[in-house]
Amino acid sequence: MKAPKIAIIGGSGLYEMEGLKVLEERSVETPFGDPSDDFVIGELEGVTVAFLARHSKGHRLLPSELNFRANIYAVKKLGCEYILSVSAVGSLKEEIAPGHLVMVDQFIDRTFARKGTFFGDGIVAHVSFAEPVCPVLRGKLHGAALGSGAISHEKGTYVCMEGPMFSTKAESRLYRSWGADVIGMTNLQEAKLAREAEICYATMALSTDYDCWHEEHDSVTADMVIATLRKNVKAAQQVIRKVLPTVVGPRDCLCSRALRNAIVTNKLLVPEDTKQKLKLIYGKNL
Repeated sequence: MKAPKIAIIGGSGLYEMEGLKVLEERSVETPFGDPSDDFVIGELEGVTVAFLARHSKGHRLLPSELNFRANIYAVKKLGCEYILSVSAVGSLKEEIAPGHLVMVDQFIDRTFARKGTFFGDGIVAHVSFAEPVCPVLRGKLHGAALGSGAISHEKGTYVCMEGPMFSTKAESRLYRSWGADVIGMTNLQEAKLAREAEICYATMALSTDYDCWHEEHDSVTADMVIATLRKNVKAAQQVIRKVLPTVVGPRDCLCSRALRNAIVTNKLLVPEDTKQKLKLIYGKNL
């Protein structure tokens, strides 16, 4: 069996698709604890992929409870070089209607209770994050979405809030005044850690509602979100099936060398246990 080069992080429904040959379920240990769930390794469109249920099977983890570091470390340990993230979001703009797809290119951080870096414990680094999403992978996702007949927005700014409650009207209006496009609760930390791990990362956001700013949709409920999400998942499956054969190949984007010159700590002073813990992430740079 070929090692997977592509990881897909999203709801467990993503890998319940026609044509997917499930090869195994694999548990992955990490120095940061357990990932959200076991990985489902399968073959789709001739490509070996690793699926991870972000909130665990059955959706049992709050956004703030996700072990982002373990999830991304495990993806790296599997040998993946690409992450396709699929996530439900609320729309902050009239033109992004429920059912539309948005290929996120920017983030605004409104979280406060999460760990979003592998650094620390005696090692300091500052990774460039001006362009937080791999432009090459994002472009391929957008092209596949258009090719599958979906309504896809090529770019969008994603506000990542702490949750688990949805926004107040005042917050929703504030984010709109900032020019943000969508709002969600999960993708920013994934993007940060993927960049530190030198993995190409792109988000396909599935618009499920108009948050609470819209006068005709001013009360977002979980039932509303889930109903639209079920429809969106089918569109996401089609996009994934179409994009997979185009993804794997030589990487010439900056993601693959994000740590070059980023580590500022004297290598001789990095504690040995930290070196061992992060060898998979920083090995070639230490």
